[in-house]
Amino acid sequence: MGKIISITNQKGGVGKTTTAINIAASLAVAEKSVLLVDLDPQGNATSGCGVDIKALNTSIYDAFTGNRNIRDLVLSTELKHFKLVPANIDLIGAEIELIDHEYREHVLHKAIGKLREDFDFIILDCPPSLGLLTINALTAADSVIIPVQCEYFAMEGLSQILKTIDLVQNSLNKDLFIEGILLTMFDSRNNLSHQVADEIRGHFKEIVFNSVIPRNVSLGEAPSHGKPIILYNINSRGAQSYLELALEVVKNDKKGTR
Repeated sequence: MGKIISITNQKGGVGKTTTAINIAASLAVAEKSVLLVDLDPQGNATSGCGVDIKALNTSIYDAFTGNRNIRDLVLSTELKHFKLVPANIDLIGAEIELIDHEYREHVLHKAIGKLREDFDFIILDCPPSLGLLTINALTAADSVIIPVQCEYFAMEGLSQILKTIDLVQNSLNKDLFIEGILLTMFDSRNNLSHQVADEIRGHFKEIVFNSVIPRNVSLGEAPSHGKPIILYNINSRGAQSYLELALEVVKNDKKGTR
């Protein structure tokens, strides 16, 4: 049975989609079969994997509405072991259509359960909000990776997502646990980055990944070329950091705490 990991933070600009794409690709080059599910109507994970959003005829929206089996939505990528379920702007309508659904928080869980046997890891890239799409992801997931930008207000955003995870554990998914908190956009020349990292590590201790994602030019450029960082510039610090993170995820199958 594959492990489902949700990449979640309600704050935008923390490296969530970058993390989703690159941890999926890094796991794939380690010969783990990986599926990335794009749950953001902006479709950045989709375009970041080289898929033309405008040319899509189907997307994860069709799984939410019951129009298509999720297996029919799986696309191949440049990497042999890396598959993708794409998203586009149609997904905005899913939250509205789910409002009156009796089991609206469990729709993704039901759909994605059919794919657990096909993959070692299923990565869910959530939108930057705490709406029904994110709640569906947390309800379907085994664990959560929380990317946290090493900048001011980082702790404030982190406390909000932890409260949401606690609510989901108590009412929708009691087995959900924190895979790890991931420090992103770390600038070693910046004192604030070090202060934020030290504060988060001091407070959350072993829940924080050892791997740290640096500010890196190649990481910023790769999505515009529709490639994960390991295909765009494998020698970059960004690529090496995500490969290290993938190793941590593989080695620590039950890292984190409820």
